[in-house]
Formats: sequence, structure tokens, C-alpha cells
Amino acid sequence: MPELNQEQATTLPIHALSEALKSGRFVRMRRLLASLHPAETAHLLESLPPLERKVCWPIINPDLRGDVLSYVGEDVRTDLIQYMDTADLISATEDLDVDDVADILQVLPNHVMREVLRAMDTQHRRRVETLLAYEEDTAGGLMNTDVITVRSDITLEVVLRYLRILGDIPTNTDSLYVVDHDDHYLGTLELSKLVSRSRSLTVSKAMSNQIEAIDASTPESDVAHRFEKHNLISAPVVDPDNRLLGRITIDDVVDVIRDEAEHSMLSLAGLSEDEDTFAPVKKSIHRRSLWLGVNLLTAFLAAWVIGLFDTTIEKQVALAILMPIVASMGGVAGSQTLTLVIRSMALGQLNDSNQRWLLRKEILVGASNGLIWATAIAFVTFLWFQSVTLGLLIGAAIVINLIAAAFAGVSIPIMLKKFGSDPALSAGVLLTTVTDVVGFVAFLGFATLFIV
Repeated sequence: MPELNQEQATTLPIHALSEALKSGRFVRMRRLLASLHPAETAHLLESLPPLERKVCWPIINPDLRGDVLSYVGEDVRTDLIQYMDTADLISATEDLDVDDVADILQVLPNHVMREVLRAMDTQHRRRVETLLAYEEDTAGGLMNTDVITVRSDITLEVVLRYLRILGDIPTNTDSLYVVDHDDHYLGTLELSKLVSRSRSLTVSKAMSNQIEAIDASTPESDVAHRFEKHNLISAPVVDPDNRLLGRITIDDVVDVIRDEAEHSMLSLAGLSEDEDTFAPVKKSIHRRSLWLGVNLLTAFLAAWVIGLFDTTIEKQVALAILMPIVASMGGVAGSQTLTLVIRSMALGQLNDSNQRWLLRKEILVGASNGLIWATAIAFVTFLWFQSVTLGLLIGAAIVINLIAAAFAGVSIPIMLKKFGSDPALSAGVLLTTVTDVVGFVAFLGFATLFIV
């Protein structure tokens, strides 16, 4: 039997659910939703318009709603939570991991958050409050406080007996964390060593010091890089005094990597990675209008530059025909460089020691591509307008604009990062302005000097 791909696996339940909604077959809807994993249910809800989502949410098994909330994006989570009262929220978060509970509580009004926290037992509440004390995009906000710790002076036999008493161990546990009597992190005891080494050995002789602890204030992007670089499954999180606070597991890091990728892609269009595809029109308008306004200002700047050469354009209409070519070539070349630089920043590959080398390299690439394509465009222009001068002018403008695009593509994101702004969010608009203005000034300026 052929396997379904991801798109088919998602489309079939959505289609079946839509048909059941239209016909009012709620028993069929309940049966369909009950057959799905919470992650699949979450994906299904994110694929539904708000009205259909509102109808489906009460039908989902109350015991699974907490898991579903932990999988959906922040916008959809906020939308679903408004259909739940405090008692529902307390029930939904009762059996969730501490880090998932913290994610849900962060989107609640303060008075509701306090009520949910009061309903928890003391130990669980303290763990959640520990996470809430840290920023969401740091290691402290990402970690889970559900960890197993052991002392360095006990034997592996004692550790094994302790694990048998516990019964269950946290998900994605590949190591136990070794601490002293003040909970200072000392190292890790891998489960593979625990079961394979002599039980008479002490933990200090079987433990490893290779996994470096992560400070709770470390940005989540740096955490993801460390997991990727060292092929980690889990890593300890400590406070400034090296006291163990919790751990970060690979499933949380996968979410970070996915969010980083979505952020980079959507930020280029001025969108949020948490934006609900089916959000209400008013909400979408509010979020997108800001960057449309910024783009309008930059467009007026380009139009003003063109207006400076209105007399030149009136005398040589061919300039108006060829202007978009100059701007387009610069825009594409600049976007290539910008994408490369933002990716290097995200991966932690770009730093003060190699920025100048990258700038020189990109300018050389821009100049070389400029010469290659300037020759081709100049030749086509000559054949089209029977003007050698016009061909030479557009060729020169192309070379200048591609060099400027390379320079701007490297320098703009670097400068934005130094000033604390997100390069992925605002660099694209600034780059387009630079390539448009430089391209138009070069092309129309040369035309004013040598043709008119």
C-alpha cells in the first residue's frame, strides 16, 4: 500500500472534517479528532479558518487539549484559550511538562495565570515560576526543570536502585546530572555507562565532563547552535553560580530551529513567525500595514530621485524603458548577498574577524557579475536602440549598482545588528532603497552628462 506524503496526510483529515462540519455530523468529527495524535490535531486546527476552529475545539477530548495547546503556534494558542475558562485551563495544564505549561501561561492574562498557578501543588508551581522568571527566547525559558540528579560519591548500584524506585524517567533522558551538595553542576553520567560499567564504581569514576553547562541567559539561537555542533540530545542549564536549574532536550531545540527558519523567511516580508494564516482580517491588516508604510516611504524616495532627472527622461524616452533593468539587477544581486549574510549570522559564522574579508569577496563577486551582465545588456541595448552610448551607459550603471548592492548586502545587516535591530526584519527594505537609488542616480546621471 503506497504511503501518504505530508501534504496528503494533512489534506485528507481536513477535507473529512470540513465535510462533517457542513453536514453537522459531530459524532463523526469527534471520532476523527480522537484518532489523531495531539501534534496532528494541532496541525489540523492551524489549517482551519477561525470559525471552524471554534466549532472543533470543544469536541476535542479534554484530556488531550493541553497537549494540543503545547503544539500549536502562539497566535492559534491565544485564539483557542479564549474559549476556555479557568477550570478548563487548570485541567489542561495538569499533566503537561513544566516548559509546556510555562509556554501556555505566558499568553494568559495575569489574573488567570495567577489562578492557574494557585491550583498547582507547591513543587510544580515553583518549577513553573522558575521558568517564567526567564525570557522566553533564552535557555532559561526553554529548559525543563524535570531532571534526575545524583551525587558523585555514590556507587552505580545505588543509582540503579534509585532509578528503580522512581519508576519513570523524563522523556529524552540520555544522561543523569551529577551535582554536589549545593547543586553545583559537576558533569553527566550517561545511561549507557550506567548499565555497562561495574556497579561497584562510584559516579565520579564513571561520569563525564565533556558536556558544558549552558547559562540560563544564553539566547535560544546559541543553544541550537551548540546542540547542532556537538550532536547533543540534552544539555544542563545553570545559573551564574553554576547551580543546576534544569535541562534542554533535543525536541525543544528542533522547535527553535524551525522557528528560526520561519522567522528568517517571514521577517523578510515584515511578518511574524507566530502569525496565524487564518487570523482575522483586522488583525492581519494591523500587523502588515507598518511595513507597507515603510516601503511606501522608500518608494517615494526612489520616485523623488527619478523626478530629479525628469528633463533627461523627457528628451530620451529609452531611459524610462531601461531603468527597471538597472534597479532589478541590483535588487536581485543585493538579495543574494543579504540572504547569505543573514544566514551566516544565524549560524554564528560571521564575526568581527571575517567581516572585512566577506565584504571584499562580495564586492569582487558583484563587480565580476556586473561586468559579465553589463556586457550582455549593453549589447542587447545597442541592437534594440541602435545606440552605442546608451549601451555603454547602462552597462556602467549595472556595474556600479551591483557593486553597491554587494556592499549594502553585507554592511546593512551588520550595522542593524550592532544597533540592536533584527536584520531579517528590516534589512530588505533598506537594501531595496539603496539599489533603486544608486541604480537610478548612476544611469540617469550618466545619461544627463553624456547624452542630453
